[in-house]
Amino acid sequence: MALIAELAARAGLRAMLDIAPGQIAAGSSLRQHHPDWFGPLDAGRSADPRQSPRRVGIVAPRFGVTAIADAVSDWWIELLDGFTRNGIAGFRCLTLDIVPGFFWRRVIAAFDDVLFLAWTPGITDPLPLAGVGFDLTCASMGRWDGRSPWFLNQHAALRSVAPPLACPEPSFLDRLAGHLAPDADIADSYRLALRIAAATGAGLFIPMGFEFATARRFDSALADPGVMAAARRDSPADLSADVAAAIRSIAELPPIQSLGSLTSPAAPVTVLSRSDLLVLINPDIVHPARAGAVLDRFVDRPGEPLSAGEVRLLRPRPTQQIQGGEEDLTRQLAEATRIAIDAVAPGEDFAAKTVVGRAFTVSADIFADGHDVLAADLLWRAADTEAWQRIPMEGPTDDRWHATVRPDRIGLYRYAVEAWWDQWGTFVHDLKAKVDAGQDVSLEIAEGLLLLDRVDDSATVGFLLSDELKAAMRRDGRRPFAARTRTFSVRADRSAAEFASWYEMFPRSAVGDKSAHGTFRSVIERLPAIRAMGFDVLYFPPIHPIGRINRKGRNNSTRAEPDDVGSPYAIGCAEGGHEAVHPALGTMADFQALLDAMRENELEIAIDFAIQCAPDHPWVTRHADWFRWRPDGSLRHAENPPKKYEDIVNPDFYGETSFPAVWTALRDTIQLWVDRGVRIFRVDNPHTKPFPFWRWMIADIQSRHPDVLFLAEAFTRPKPMYRLAKLGFSQSYTYFTWRNTKQELTEYLTELTIPPAADFFRPNFFVNTPDIDPVFLQTSGRPGFLIRAALAATLSGLWGVYSGFEICESAALPGREEYLDSEKYEIKPRDYNSPGNIVGEITALNRIRRQHPALQSHLGLKFYTAYNDRVILYGKRDPFDGSMVLVAVSLDPHIVQEASIDVPLWDFGLDDRARISVTDLMRGDTFMWYGKNQRIRLDPSDLPFALWRLEAR
Repeated sequence: MALIAELAARAGLRAMLDIAPGQIAAGSSLRQHHPDWFGPLDAGRSADPRQSPRRVGIVAPRFGVTAIADAVSDWWIELLDGFTRNGIAGFRCLTLDIVPGFFWRRVIAAFDDVLFLAWTPGITDPLPLAGVGFDLTCASMGRWDGRSPWFLNQHAALRSVAPPLACPEPSFLDRLAGHLAPDADIADSYRLALRIAAATGAGLFIPMGFEFATARRFDSALADPGVMAAARRDSPADLSADVAAAIRSIAELPPIQSLGSLTSPAAPVTVLSRSDLLVLINPDIVHPARAGAVLDRFVDRPGEPLSAGEVRLLRPRPTQQIQGGEEDLTRQLAEATRIAIDAVAPGEDFAAKTVVGRAFTVSADIFADGHDVLAADLLWRAADTEAWQRIPMEGPTDDRWHATVRPDRIGLYRYAVEAWWDQWGTFVHDLKAKVDAGQDVSLEIAEGLLLLDRVDDSATVGFLLSDELKAAMRRDGRRPFAARTRTFSVRADRSAAEFASWYEMFPRSAVGDKSAHGTFRSVIERLPAIRAMGFDVLYFPPIHPIGRINRKGRNNSTRAEPDDVGSPYAIGCAEGGHEAVHPALGTMADFQALLDAMRENELEIAIDFAIQCAPDHPWVTRHADWFRWRPDGSLRHAENPPKKYEDIVNPDFYGETSFPAVWTALRDTIQLWVDRGVRIFRVDNPHTKPFPFWRWMIADIQSRHPDVLFLAEAFTRPKPMYRLAKLGFSQSYTYFTWRNTKQELTEYLTELTIPPAADFFRPNFFVNTPDIDPVFLQTSGRPGFLIRAALAATLSGLWGVYSGFEICESAALPGREEYLDSEKYEIKPRDYNSPGNIVGEITALNRIRRQHPALQSHLGLKFYTAYNDRVILYGKRDPFDGSMVLVAVSLDPHIVQEASIDVPLWDFGLDDRARISVTDLMRGDTFMWYGKNQRIRLDPSDLPFALWRLEAR
């Protein structure tokens, strides 16, 4: 033994031996001398299919008997001491699954400077070996495919015992070659395993014969020197140089402290973090691979793709530290930040929205260290006042506080939340607790008097705990550790901002003969019929002079005939621009007469504000530098490539000479119409104009005229639509036009009726527009129009129709969502009494909306269960009397639909078998429903929807 150790030392090696204290030959002399020390191998153990079968003729020490375990460990200590005195430097410890940890701890502690390697491959749970004293473990890397996560899990578990060596091959008996695919290149596969082992282990454990990539099994009991010679002779590759290089590379690496994965098992390149290095592994020995964006976080230049089977080490860029950021320790910092006020709602950078008279609730998370009682106020003031009103906030429920206020004026309000340590509230809480516990509180009474700044020998507990004193102390104004949020805003609009029924018409079509041109005076004749249908707002597309240059013809033809009236959206010609009215419609006096007639009919006008000019608009000739010009000297027309709008041009908002002139000119145009009596503006395509313009212009107008409303016609992406609402638009067009199925409607309305959208976005559900002839209406006939009307009128407080809807007008350009013979390009008289019209149903819907506050907002909507995907069921509670309007709509315009529904008795506090009073709001019938399960039938040939008022009596 000493000779072997000496020869190894001359070669620069240290000799180690295998030891297996968990097993011994049944016929060994040790067992003959101490037969009571041993018993059958695996006595009392269940068979484990994960373990190799034990050899016969083997026995194991009885470690369960303390005296025997001590004697066996003493014997091994004496044996190993003899080995070490003869130059043996360490031991590979086998049978770890049999030998308990206390044995290893006792044996290892007896030796200094002796290496103990725990042979852990095949050990299912190495954690019991933690803290025993092993110097190294060994990972089962030889079976790893370079991707699967089990290897890193095993590596982490072994690290808790001792740093793991990496073995690129399972063992002498279980060669790597036996695990390769039949067509795999053996040499490349062995090199890859060696590279991975060198990069991931605290050292290498190389089984004899690996350097020759041999597939031969080396059985320690049967092998002879000829086996190694045969392995060298039959070697598919000599990896000796590769092994030497791997050993040198490990010597140059820092100690491995951790090993973690930065990529998923599906990544083409496995990226591992090894202490302060990155290990890149391409497990594919055939194809190169690229690491991808994961490296961008760690290195500046990842380099070229990894070649087939490459393992690359990279040093990540050092993480730089930013100095600074400390705060000065001041009394203000120490006191003002002790109480936390978080998650104020509404609490964004934009103004929230409400309407005058409605309860507006502000909530916030308010808490502090310790158990002191807190108090909080909602600070509230109108924008034209300086003094704050204080409204006590209620709470806490899970530290959530809230306060409610009802704005009584139209316009902008400011609010903030302030919280403080309620010194008196804390005293009262503690005093009451001690009184209830029967404790002496004489000293507490004295402390209470100190807080009151008074001396009163007659003061009683009842006085100190009284509500009157509590209220007086609240008014006292002392607020220790007071913290306040930043200031937020909310706009309180008039009710028409949230509840109105809109009717859109082209005033030029208010005629009975297509050869004539309608006027403001002829519109007056139509007002009673519009009001009789229950509409509140009459909306006109642009009423300004129409340009002649590049005028569009019928159906958007680029060539206009002499009698073509053109598109009203091509605004401006010699007769005037945005400030003028089209001469064919009448004079400004005629317009004022129309406004007077509308007031008499309880209608309000809305006009279009379209920021686009015809090429012969007066602004183009007077302010050519307000517009963009092409290199050939021509005007740049409006475009939405590949579409091109030859009859309009847009002003330049940011030109050197157009800013701020264009901004103020447009603002002044709005102001002009406001001065003429207009209070509602429908804005065309606001998403194509600068966001800052809308924020400035709307705020400017509403600062003087808080009752002015703006509707955003922006059929664009959701985020720009929401942004426009946040900037100040009072109402918004929506995706309702394209939401037809039960799931689509439910998901979209849920989004609109809960925060954050509910705080700022008011949906106006137009069923059709001059630009949009929905496919659903093109293909569904009269029932489809009833379905869409019922949905729009009951889901939102704001809904609108474009003239012709009431007579089910739906002829479309083939394959398009555009009207055939569009009214945008021609005069279109209509017979509003034509057979099949739905005037009566629209009238009824608008009447029901006026009679039921529950339908006057999109808020408060709840969906209920109808057991038919073609039937949607929803309801809204009346905020005043607690009744509910329950709505069922068939989404099928062709076939009768029946459904079992769950009547929401639970919302009334009733059990499932209770009765409830029902009024059919469309038919006028009153009856009772008994129990929550009811059956309904909706017939498209009759009425494909139903509205019921539910009342608990």
